[in-house]
Amino acid sequence: MILANNLLRQYSLYAEEYEAKALEVLRSGWYILGKEVQAFEKEWAKYIGTEHCVGLASGLDALWISFRVLGIGAGDEVVVCSNAYIACVMGITINGATPVFVEPDQYDNIDADKIEAAITPKTKAILAVHLYGQACDMTKIMDIAKKHNLKVVEDCAQSHGNKWQGQKVGTFGDVGCFSFYPTKGCGAFGDAGCVTTNNAELANKFRTFRNYGSDKKYHNKVVGSNSRLDELQAGLLRVKLQYLDDMNAERCKIANYYLQNLNSKYIKLPEIRPGADSSWHQFVVHCSIRDELQKYLQEKEIGTMIHYPIPPHLSEAYEYLGYKKGDFPIAEKYSNEVLSLPMYNGMTQEEQRQVVDAINSFEG
Repeated sequence: MILANNLLRQYSLYAEEYEAKALEVLRSGWYILGKEVQAFEKEWAKYIGTEHCVGLASGLDALWISFRVLGIGAGDEVVVCSNAYIACVMGITINGATPVFVEPDQYDNIDADKIEAAITPKTKAILAVHLYGQACDMTKIMDIAKKHNLKVVEDCAQSHGNKWQGQKVGTFGDVGCFSFYPTKGCGAFGDAGCVTTNNAELANKFRTFRNYGSDKKYHNKVVGSNSRLDELQAGLLRVKLQYLDDMNAERCKIANYYLQNLNSKYIKLPEIRPGADSSWHQFVVHCSIRDELQKYLQEKEIGTMIHYPIPPHLSEAYEYLGYKKGDFPIAEKYSNEVLSLPMYNGMTQEEQRQVVDAINSFEG
C-alpha cells in the first residue's frame, strides 16, 4: 500500500538525530520556554528572513492570536480565499470578526484581482493563504493593502521555505503564521506553530499573550492564552530545519516526475504561478470524476486525500453566516475536483512509477 503521506519515512531519514535531541531535552530538566525555544525562534526567523519569530502551540493559535493582537474583532471584516482550510476562517471568527470570501484563481490560491471588489468600510485585513505550498501574488496583495490601509496576515502553514519573487513567504505581511503540524514541510512530532514579524512591538505582544498575558511571572498585563511551543518540539524542529531545503528539493523532484509523466486526459495538473516557486506541500490534481479516480486508486492500493471536500462557507460550523450552495461556485467546483496524490519525503522511485502508471491507466 502506498500511503498518501508516510511520516515514518521522513522520521527514518534523520532518526538518530531526532532521538538524540529528544533525550537531550528530556535530560535537561527544562521543558517550557527554555533554550531550545529561544534557539529555534532565532533560527526560524533567520531562515524565513524576518527580525522576529515567536513560538506558539499550533498554527490555529498563530492565526487567531494574530488577529487578536492586531486588534481585529467584532464588527470588522477580513478578506480570505473561499477554498482555504477552515482553520484560516476560524482564526478570523474566534475573534468575532467576519470572513469575506474571495474566489480562488487557476493556481488554487486567492484571486488577487478580485480582492478590491470585496473591500468595504468594515474591512480591516487580508488573510493571504499560501495553499498547497505555492505563494499568493503578494505584490498585488500588498499594493491593495497599502492603498486601503489594511493589515496583512500570511498563512504559511503549507509553505515552509517557498518564495514569491525570490522572497520567502511570511515576510511580506504584518504577521506570518506557521503550523508545524507533523504533515507540514518542517513538521514537528505533535502540534506546534509560530508567528514571524519585523515589528518588535508586535513580537513582544505575542510573547506576552502566549504566556497567560504575562511578560513577568505572575504579572499579567492582558487576558492572554496558554500557547507555548514546548522545548521538546522546538528541539526536534531545530533538527529538521537543518534539512528543510533538502526535503523541499526532494519533493520538487517527485513533483517534476509527476508533471513529466502523468498524461491522463481525466486530470488537470497543477500549475505554478509565474514569479512563485512551490515547496509541494501537496501535489493536487483536478479531476471532474474525482471520486471514481480515487476509488480506482484505492483498489490499486494507492492512497490519496482530498484537500478539501467542503469549502468553509458550506460547512456546518458556518451555517450562521447564511451562505448557500452556489454562492462561491469556483471554490465549490474545486472541492468536487481536487485530489492530493502521494507526496512525502522518502518516497521511492518505484512508488512514484506505480502512482503514475495507475493514473495513466485509469479509463473513467
